Amino acid sequence: MLGLGIVSISLIFCFIIGSLFLLQPLFKTWQHVSKFPGPKAYPLVGNALSLERDPHDLFNQVRKWCTEDFKDYGLFRIWLGIVPFIVVYKAEDAEEILKNSKNLKKSYIYTFFHPWLGTGLLTSTGSKWHTRRKMLTPTFHFKILNDFMQVFNEQAEILVQNLEKKADDKPFNIVFLMTACVLDIICETAMGESVHAQCDIQNEYVQAVLKMSELLHERQKSVWLWPDFIYFRLSSGKQFSESLHILHDMTLKIINKHGSELKEQLKQQKDQGAVASEEPQTIGKRKRLAFLDLLLYMQNENPSFTIDDIREEVDTFMFEGHDTTAAASNWAVYLLGRNPKAQKRLQEELDQVFGDSNRPVTTDDFKELKYLDCVIKETLRMYPSVPIFGRTIEESISIGGKKIPEGMQAFVLAYNLHRDERFFPEPEEFRPDRFLPENCVDRHPFAYVPFSAGPRNCIGQRFAVFEEKVILAQIFRRFNAESVQEFDDLKIHGEVILRPSAGIVVKLTKRR
Repeated sequence: MLGLGIVSISLIFCFIIGSLFLLQPLFKTWQHVSKFPGPKAYPLVGNALSLERDPHDLFNQVRKWCTEDFKDYGLFRIWLGIVPFIVVYKAEDAEEILKNSKNLKKSYIYTFFHPWLGTGLLTSTGSKWHTRRKMLTPTFHFKILNDFMQVFNEQAEILVQNLEKKADDKPFNIVFLMTACVLDIICETAMGESVHAQCDIQNEYVQAVLKMSELLHERQKSVWLWPDFIYFRLSSGKQFSESLHILHDMTLKIINKHGSELKEQLKQQKDQGAVASEEPQTIGKRKRLAFLDLLLYMQNENPSFTIDDIREEVDTFMFEGHDTTAAASNWAVYLLGRNPKAQKRLQEELDQVFGDSNRPVTTDDFKELKYLDCVIKETLRMYPSVPIFGRTIEESISIGGKKIPEGMQAFVLAYNLHRDERFFPEPEEFRPDRFLPENCVDRHPFAYVPFSAGPRNCIGQRFAVFEEKVILAQIFRRFNAESVQEFDDLKIHGEVILRPSAGIVVKLTKRR
């Protein structure tokens, strides 16, 4: 009996020592994190139970931490479970995080995107990210973006036709029409297929895309939903799986269809003794190439780039490319509708370029649409589509004289970063002139980061800006807009994308 007691005590002692050894890194992290200001945290759950459940209330909670509780620090820390996060919103601190070529790994919370996006360009890291970035950069060169202009104009014209039915000076929510337009654009440019969202917003694929964004945000902020064995047994996890099946099924069907067309075309070229060009100009009966076609051509040249790799990148482009631009376009309409002088100035510029014509917008027009460019930049300053960027610190850095050790999660809060009065006086005022060249001279390069910054900046930012310019130009050539909501009426929430819970309610009248 004595021997068994000694053995039991020894095992308990070993367990305690082992536990202390395993928890040692956490204790060291806690020592570092405790030096930073932040809301009161509790053992094991941290701040998870203190976070507001309603998305709008959560947005206001974070705003209060930034503008009141920890304003003088320019940063704060929170704990989600036992995982610590440092949140910064000063340009100098954002620079330390975003410019560092050693800290390119996305934050842990991006792992919840893996079932949908795999480890594509958004979520990958290390050598895979470097390889993909180098491989995919040419697919966004000017020639290809110029080819996409036809899609931008065609879908924007459908949007205008839908808006004409609403242009009776009665208020309506423009968000759904704008989102449907952008979804049609992204589906056609990414996959070469239209889902006709502007005709059928209830389309199964469209609804699955929208549902996924909602579910992902809810899981990210709820630490008790992080374990897969719990999440996928709940109703939200089952909804996630159902939406995922719809999204992947459609993507793979289109990949197989386009892949067969490309193989047939290459076979015909070979049979005819033709020499393959650097990249195909058409695929099958389609006169325009989609992002998917370019990826399939890459696979033909490099078989190590698999069908799963292609699906990852197409799904990533679909996710990153639809909601972000729709949100930015909606916010621009809201702000112009609240600022008649800015709207009039934009319309005068549009009239100078286009006159009374309804011709398509071209890339050459962009050189003359300088105020439109300022409007878009100021919109993204006030309401950045992606309000927060996260990194996992893999090489320790110093912020505010304090060390942030390896393994920490660091976030740049763009919404508040863009409201730093040192660089943007009266930040709540909509002033597109802030972005005239002469007004940007001495601005800190990391004071404005709507597309992130540094090595992991958004590869598709020029695509997004081209698309938004076409949409806004087509709208404000035809209509006057008046926003009927005050700021507090919007009920903003910062989920994956910054959006208003109450939508964007406007009145439109025809200009001509």
